[in-house]
Amino acid sequence: MPATAMSAGSSPMPIDAIDFDTAPRVSTTIPSLDRVLGGGLVIGAVTLVGGEPGIGKSTLLLQVAEHLAEGGTVLYVSGEESPRQIAMRARRLGTTNASIRLYTETSVERILAEVEKLRPVAVIVDSIQTVHTATNNSMPGSVGQVRDSAGVLMAAAKRLSIPIFLIGHITKEGTIAGPKTLEHIVDTVLYFEGEKFQNYRVVRAYKNRFGPANEVAIFEMHDDGLEEVPNPSAALISQRSQSAGSAILAAVEGTRPLLIEVQTLVSPTHFPSPRRMAMGIEANRVSLLLAVLDRVKDAGAFAQQDIYVNVTGGLQIDEPALDLAVIAAALSSQRNTPIRHDLALFGEVGLLGEVRSVSQPDLRAREAAALGFRRMIVPHSNATEIRADVDVIPVRRVEEVASALFE
Repeated sequence: MPATAMSAGSSPMPIDAIDFDTAPRVSTTIPSLDRVLGGGLVIGAVTLVGGEPGIGKSTLLLQVAEHLAEGGTVLYVSGEESPRQIAMRARRLGTTNASIRLYTETSVERILAEVEKLRPVAVIVDSIQTVHTATNNSMPGSVGQVRDSAGVLMAAAKRLSIPIFLIGHITKEGTIAGPKTLEHIVDTVLYFEGEKFQNYRVVRAYKNRFGPANEVAIFEMHDDGLEEVPNPSAALISQRSQSAGSAILAAVEGTRPLLIEVQTLVSPTHFPSPRRMAMGIEANRVSLLLAVLDRVKDAGAFAQQDIYVNVTGGLQIDEPALDLAVIAAALSSQRNTPIRHDLALFGEVGLLGEVRSVSQPDLRAREAAALGFRRMIVPHSNATEIRADVDVIPVRRVEEVASALFE
């Protein structure tokens, strides 16, 4: 929100008398990150960036600082690393612009005093769990300190019209450490996803007051930093398997269509209770879909089978359109019959076995057609919305999926 919205002593105003022009944006010159932010950085916005240690949070923000420093001073505040450590990383990344000022400080008051003096174009605080404010006597990293420190920085960002990035640690559950109110205080919340031991990193917007939430940017980690992936779908399926148990999902993350490989392994169990393991998808969702399949005639029994499901690339997918791909991959693995290489699919599956419609079917189909897919299994209610150059195979129920896959 504009800085004027936070001014003290303002009086109530008619809503139609308020200037509602689009907030000005500052480009990071990283197109996919600009899209995740809703079109670029908003002046006075506070962005919280969370992720596992070593996944690339500081790396990305140093690269952002390099681009922003072309327009003025960027203040990089670190409460965890020495200037020497940060400078070594910056030299490796090639982010050595003299306008990036490193400042090792944990006092919010002293940080703001430096901000008042430098008037930078952006501030990066690494991390919010290490700083503290004199208005709270508790230890740095405590619930009260994290909340109060973020609140003081938020007020300063609005008052001075300076965008601020806060790096946040995450808990073992994958959420940002500290009170949930921390995410409510800031304007934008970005999460880094992906495995540290894989090259791909996904930056996802979980909250954005200035643009769409759930937007994603995909990067590839190299020795010299994070590089934007220009064609994520092609990269994600570049190593797709032609074996049984592989299905290609046409997904939509935010406004971006993605083709993703879903793999399922079905094997006889050697345990009293069959194992159900899932990576990249909620395990309870997999159990639900297998229960639906068990009710389908001629689908085969899964009750005495171990089932392993994996969304390749280290991605986490939670949209309902994933259901049909999981079912298709499970049927393919159980029958040891590969799915056609030019077939993709999407659709939600209900508890009663019905295949339900999902959003943006034509966008999904166009992405698949652009990468050479010529056939798509889709919910019957979505079939008429698809204008892409693909053969559409509509299905109403799970019972129809097997015949559509293996005809």
